[in-house]
Amino acid sequence: MLRSILMTAALLCATQTAFAQELTAEQRSACMGDYEKYCKGVVPGGGRIIACLAKENDKITPACKKVLAAAEKK
Repeated sequence: MLRSILMTAALLCATQTAFAQELTAEQRSACMGDYEKYCKGVVPGGGRIIACLAKENDKITPACKKVLAAAEKK
């Protein structure tokens, strides 16, 4: 029973990750320059890159600001 629950949870997480990656391809390109300039040393995962970019909000491009605004709404 526990094994079934763990397998289901793992599949749901994998599905959500794949879905998030599909949605962020365009977003990543909009923020790539800002990421490389301000957050290059940040390890991806757990929202750390978005948090870093949000911290640098006054310096990032308008396109990336739009991506961050959309990410906050989710």
